[in-house]
Amino acid sequence: MSHLLTDILSTKINYLTGVGPKRAEILREDIEVYTYLDLLHYFPFRYVDRSRFYAIREIRTDMPYIQLRGVLRHFSEVGEGRRKRLTATFSDGTGSIELVWFKGIKYMRDKLQEGRRYIVFGKPTLFGSGYNIAHPEIDVEEKAEQITGGLTPIYHTTERMKNMGLGSKQLQQLIYVLLNQVSASLTETLPSYLLATYGFLAYPEAVRQIHFPQGVAQLELARTRLKFEELFFVQLHLLGSKLERKARFRGIVFPSVGHLFNTFYKEHLPFELTTAQKRVVREIRQDTLTGHQMNRLVQGDVGSGKTLVALLAMLLALDNGCQACLMAPTEILARQHHHTLSEQLRPLGVEVGLLIGSSTARQRSLLLPRLADGALSIVIGTHALIEQGVVFHRLGMAVIDEQHRFGVQQRARLWEKNAETLPHILIMSATPIPRTLAMTLYGDLDISIIDELPPGRKPIQTLHHYDNNMAPVYRFLRSQLAAGRQVYVVYPMIEGSESADLKNLEDGFELFSSAFPEECVTMVHGKMKAHDKASRMAEFVSGRSRILLATTVIEVGVNVPNATVMIIENADRFGLSQLHQLRGRVGRGGEQSYCILITGTKVGDDSRRRIQVMVETNDGFEIAEEDMRLRGFGDLEGTRQSGKQISLRIANPARDGELIALSRRVAEQILERDPDLLHPDNHILKLRLNKLFPKEDNWSAIS
Repeated sequence: MSHLLTDILSTKINYLTGVGPKRAEILREDIEVYTYLDLLHYFPFRYVDRSRFYAIREIRTDMPYIQLRGVLRHFSEVGEGRRKRLTATFSDGTGSIELVWFKGIKYMRDKLQEGRRYIVFGKPTLFGSGYNIAHPEIDVEEKAEQITGGLTPIYHTTERMKNMGLGSKQLQQLIYVLLNQVSASLTETLPSYLLATYGFLAYPEAVRQIHFPQGVAQLELARTRLKFEELFFVQLHLLGSKLERKARFRGIVFPSVGHLFNTFYKEHLPFELTTAQKRVVREIRQDTLTGHQMNRLVQGDVGSGKTLVALLAMLLALDNGCQACLMAPTEILARQHHHTLSEQLRPLGVEVGLLIGSSTARQRSLLLPRLADGALSIVIGTHALIEQGVVFHRLGMAVIDEQHRFGVQQRARLWEKNAETLPHILIMSATPIPRTLAMTLYGDLDISIIDELPPGRKPIQTLHHYDNNMAPVYRFLRSQLAAGRQVYVVYPMIEGSESADLKNLEDGFELFSSAFPEECVTMVHGKMKAHDKASRMAEFVSGRSRILLATTVIEVGVNVPNATVMIIENADRFGLSQLHQLRGRVGRGGEQSYCILITGTKVGDDSRRRIQVMVETNDGFEIAEEDMRLRGFGDLEGTRQSGKQISLRIANPARDGELIALSRRVAEQILERDPDLLHPDNHILKLRLNKLFPKEDNWSAIS
């Protein structure tokens, strides 16, 4: 059998005719194309129907894009310096149109010849008494016809690429050259039984059709084949990792539910567990009986009671002679968990330690020996927990809060704390993840969902208000403050505009201080020193300050039950899941809470839709699905830091839910019959899998 996607496809892209070292550098840096195979897998994001040619006399202003065939008549360069432009007259016998270039003037002047026939493609604009096309795609007639069918692919490019003559059209030409050069090396990557069962196109044909489709039907077949393959190998990798982990790594068995768990459950629960919480506790209990390491992701909406479930899991570890730890992404959150858990466990006589970056040398010297000899059973911390000098006596349960804030290697360092058997891992995600995305990113984890809120929680009322009339908002705030409540006011802090955003926050501080002179107004932002930030937050948590102005540093986990109003300034600049997370900072007590979204009167369509969704629903899973639809997969918070080797070039979990489900089902069936992919029919899968996901450290041992 020939090598799978043979070695020629590993050739560096600079060796392709028409690329060279400078263009290769831009392809690598701008679109992550390093090899021939990377270029073949740089798929178009849309297609334009180029089957029709228009006559110049048919041009109308409402036409989006047109294709013309004709002769280039004469050039002229107009203007000086930065205002300089190149114009050319293009005629087809029915009329003439002006072509204009503002950039790459010398390149275009050298490339084009007067009197020669060309095919032109672009968007016509009415200028004065005639039409022009700015920066059209233009190619000599015979060359354009070689690679232009009815449907023409459009590729994402950057400004830098265009300046180097690497626009969409040029990428298509490079792919055309490459396909002709390597067509004999394109070998199948899926077993023949899968092609036959599901009617998939062969791999070489799918690659050709995705770049040069012969029609809509063939394009759809190519898309389906390539999307399935991409998702299928991700599922095969994740599910295979899970099987391997369970076969290779032992976990500590917790044979009994003991005194601590039972006493807390029967006598000290702050409220009765919801049905969903009970279900998740049962799932955790079952995992700890198997002798395999638990790797479970607990998803739940803000305020659904994930921390209480985690506490019960930690008590289960203590009852079985083990220690437990909880790792939080920020010091503020770690301190808060420490305070909450210390209060809840005081009646049981269980001490809770705290280890964070700002812990003093004396605090460490008192804590670390007690952790090492087992005298301290529970510790809460940040990244400080995974430092070299931190040794556990017998770590049995590691809870990780807000998974996507930690890299996978950092998480792996936690379970290295036990030499022989691995601690059970419970990951709490406060950001609800759409089902299809969870399958794609976290397919190697067992997933539990807490889909109920504790009894007595009132749904937060969300309102949209324009910033040109804030008087009613201030009146409402006064009524809430008069009732003894507290208020958050959040401002965006976006990378790239930090100084302007900080100014907005400071202006807001002046505004609220003068509007509410009788109140202590506090301000917190990410540029402050950790100590200052913590002391300001403490003022608000204690109630000394009743109005807190902040950037999104309060997004995760801060718990002030007396805060009933969340005002989000410039709400149109936040993503949906971020808005939902911020809203979840209120509504934590028994009082009715409110979220007020402030925007200008001019708001874009996507922003308007986000605001509308927030006003209409409090359901985090609905919001996550809508967020994925609006923003796509690549931008979703958390996916870049997820620590997975997953890069989807054509599939999109927002749109390809059915294919994700199919790919998972097929992967499960294959691994059930042949877990090590040793059957001759599956040899092709093992080769491809090893190429896509090289065997390195087994990070999957901790998800």
